Amino acid sequence: MSLRTLQDQLRRTLPNARIEAQALPGCARIRLGLINADFSVGPLPPEVMHAVIQRPAYWAFCWGSGLALARMLLDQPDWVRGRRVVDLGPGSGVVAIAAALAGAARVVACDNDPDALVATAANAELNSVSVELCADLADIAPEQDLLLMADVLYDRSNLPLLERAATLARETLVADSRIASLPAPNYRQIASVEALTFPNLGEFDEFRTVRIFHATR
Repeated sequence: MSLRTLQDQLRRTLPNARIEAQALPGCARIRLGLINADFSVGPLPPEVMHAVIQRPAYWAFCWGSGLALARMLLDQPDWVRGRRVVDLGPGSGVVAIAAALAGAARVVACDNDPDALVATAANAELNSVSVELCADLADIAPEQDLLLMADVLYDRSNLPLLERAATLARETLVADSRIASLPAPNYRQIASVEALTFPNLGEFDEFRTVRIFHATR
């Protein structure tokens, strides 16, 4: 998998955009193939807007919650070192890559969007780490050590994943900038950090505070 593959994938949604390998702010160990930072935020032609709605290229950004959780794993590698880790909803793959770099024994990235899995594979290759791919949560074996979720709860229909996580892993870490508390009582907030989506095209400042929650079975 290559960044050229991501380029072709992105241009199916945004014909004038390009993929660039970029180091992440405050997380220089990781480079990701992301949308160019000078991409115009002006009005898009109707046919492009339709493509964005039908096939959003969210994987072409490193969202703030993913960046915050990746930084935490690299700064505190004991969360993942030697453990079996699942990253649910990897997007660009930043959290899965951080877990691998921090010494996880095995990392599985699970997403039902094939574009996100392509992005995760390409970015894992860019960072010379091994990340396994999975398209269906039902294929994840139980008794994992740690399940990670970053920027997954923007869609409230995903809230049942909080309870599902406990059936799959002994511990769960959730990072989210769009929800102040979790409805599942076994989750407690362990950190609150500032992180912006990157590249920041001027639309995401309202979600700069990322809350990190932890649960044990």
